[in-house]
Amino acid sequence: MSSTLAVTAAETEAKSTREFYELRLYHLRQGPMLKRFDEFYREVAVPAWNRAGVGAVGVFDVMIGPDQPTKYVLLPFKSLDAMNAAREKFEPDETVLQSEFANLPPTDPGYIRKESSLLLAFTGIPKLEIPSQVAEKKSRLFELRTYEAHSRKANKKKAEMFNVGEIAIFRRTGLQPVFFGETLVGTKLPNLTYMLVFDDMAARDKNWATFVGDPEWKKLSTTPGYTNAEILTNISSVFLKPTAYSQI
Repeated sequence: MSSTLAVTAAETEAKSTREFYELRLYHLRQGPMLKRFDEFYREVAVPAWNRAGVGAVGVFDVMIGPDQPTKYVLLPFKSLDAMNAAREKFEPDETVLQSEFANLPPTDPGYIRKESSLLLAFTGIPKLEIPSQVAEKKSRLFELRTYEAHSRKANKKKAEMFNVGEIAIFRRTGLQPVFFGETLVGTKLPNLTYMLVFDDMAARDKNWATFVGDPEWKKLSTTPGYTNAEILTNISSVFLKPTAYSQI
């Protein structure tokens, strides 16, 4: 097989194995609503999603960011068919249907509002990567970053930039990814969203400083077609802490 055919085959395989992610935001009130949400997700929802075929469920609290308290829930799926199959198993699950959370009255709801986005994994990181801190049972900090663009073409160009070199520079300079995804359905479109994991804020600041000063990054970020002025309109970050029962 020629090198060109080998590259094409690899790209085709990567595209076929790209995961989908549903990112949920549950806006809550301080007080009993928080405790009730955690009890439901810890005792009912996470086990039910696991039974439905979702290998790891991430549940996070906002550490630094807007709209506190808000719970972030990350659900990875191997494909759209897998996502539909999981939802069809989760929704009629007896533990879910019989839970207090699913049967609350409108005068005392489980949450104020829920937002949901659907993302498609990048070819450069087609599957979610569980942080090593999970198995080691270590504390961890997550940074969720969203890059908005003025057009779909510009958004795709930024995704290309990550795939052809930026993700590799991230890894080399200590910026450990959890996932990268193109937002297919959601707010502030077009955009892409990714998540990084750190031991703590000090490690985060140190690794970002290393990345910003990296010669390869400086060269890539000044390459015509890849400059921020051409392909980005806004960058936003939220810092998240995993709940005690989060599997990510």
